[in-house]
Amino acid sequence: RAHSNMASNFGELVLLLGDHHIPSRSVSIPEPFQRMLIPNKMQHIVCTGNIGSVEEYQRLRELVGGTAASNVHCVSGEYDSINSSDATQHNATSVSIESGAAVAIPSFPETKVIQLGSFRVGIIGGHQVVPWGDMSALSMVRRRLNVDVLICGWRRKNGVVEHEGGYYIFPGSITGAYSSHTADVHPSFILLAVQGNKVVCYVYELINGEVDVSKTEFSKR
Repeated sequence: RAHSNMASNFGELVLLLGDHHIPSRSVSIPEPFQRMLIPNKMQHIVCTGNIGSVEEYQRLRELVGGTAASNVHCVSGEYDSINSSDATQHNATSVSIESGAAVAIPSFPETKVIQLGSFRVGIIGGHQVVPWGDMSALSMVRRRLNVDVLICGWRRKNGVVEHEGGYYIFPGSITGAYSSHTADVHPSFILLAVQGNKVVCYVYELINGEVDVSKTEFSKR
């Protein structure tokens, strides 16, 4: 119900997700989430890395119509690496090394900056930030990228944080993939409804088989 209300009341819908780790740590996106992720409902997809397979990347493309790859904004996760020889021969391909068998997927940058409404939005995998998950370190990244909002993966705790004049959004893991640094990981993703200088963040979390939804709003100062 919340999903349909968003589509009718707001402008751009942006899906935030990441840390799939398919097939190495998870078999698939949970069925309740799959039923919610309907093609052609979102205008943009932001992925924080660790997709795991070319099939999952293709799934992301299909959610925005299949051909609009420019609207799928991905960065490299900690288990994504560049295969330099393939990159030279095949216009930069990236290889997922986590599963042990190399799978060719498009190469993704370490960071990316996009414009959503009135907001400059930065995207980062998060594994590069030391200390891991440290807000002061993330604040330095946000200032270096000169963005209003920083979307960060790797950290399994999802949600929205306001810190030192900026906003930080953590989608968590879409599959609930296990993490050595976070206990009790619940599958989660975030949907943004962007209208000019206002953003409404809907955090979807799967807890004991039920989808829990929370909402946060913020505006550009």
